[in-house]
Amino acid sequence: MPHLFYLIGPPASGKRTIGQLLERQTGAVLLDNHLWSDPIFRACGVTGHHELPAGLGPLREQVRLAVMEAAKLAPVSVSHIFTNYLTSEAKEEETYGSLSALAKARGAVFVPVVLTCDREELARRINRPERQDRLKLKSAELLATLLDTRGAFGAPPGVPVLDTTELGPAAAAQHIAALAGFSDWED
Repeated sequence: MPHLFYLIGPPASGKRTIGQLLERQTGAVLLDNHLWSDPIFRACGVTGHHELPAGLGPLREQVRLAVMEAAKLAPVSVSHIFTNYLTSEAKEEETYGSLSALAKARGAVFVPVVLTCDREELARRINRPERQDRLKLKSAELLATLLDTRGAFGAPPGVPVLDTTELGPAAAAQHIAALAGFSDWED
């Protein structure tokens, strides 16, 4: 039976790093949010150091929906890991619901996890070298504004919350894999 892991958390909370480890552990395909954001960002000259130009949201959404449609067509032997930062805005319930619906349409076990992290730690991590290979947010000031104005998605009832402030990526990936029944992995 396939799995659909959904790692939700603010920038620099470790979504992609944990997703990469989870990919190695479970064999699921990592489809991190920069897969659909970076082509749009690159075309607009986004660097991660400045606010995004207006009008990018609908373009990113088109690419995200195309990736989800492709995932829907995947053979039953293929599992997926999606990552995303969801805000406290009401529209994010729909985004969350679309991943839940994708899992249901594929007959996949849906494994959503909300990642949290202390704001000071997020600011410390925001410009790490491992974030440079993607067009990720790289400004602590923009991060603070984003968190202050748009907030973070609240975990729906029953959805695990992992605080990655001190929990390392390997331990987080192991915990998430265990939630889905994968327990034989070693670092």
